[in-house]
Amino acid sequence: MENIDPQHTEHGGAPKPIEKDYESHKADPGPAKPAVTEKDENGAGQALKWVIPIAIIIGLIIWFMMRK
Repeated sequence: MENIDPQHTEHGGAPKPIEKDYESHKADPGPAKPAVTEKDENGAGQALKWVIPIAIIIGLIIWFMMRK
């Protein structure tokens, strides 16, 4: 069995609210406002939207050529 730290397991409850007063909750803080509200405009999803279909098409072309 693995040694699992119990404070890092999911509890199924509601997530902690956005942290507004870090000093008073230093032992168990909630997420910072930018971590919750930040937009993901230039994330990996934009690149993968193009890379995965192109890789599949190239893979199929190579597979059809090797099959003969």
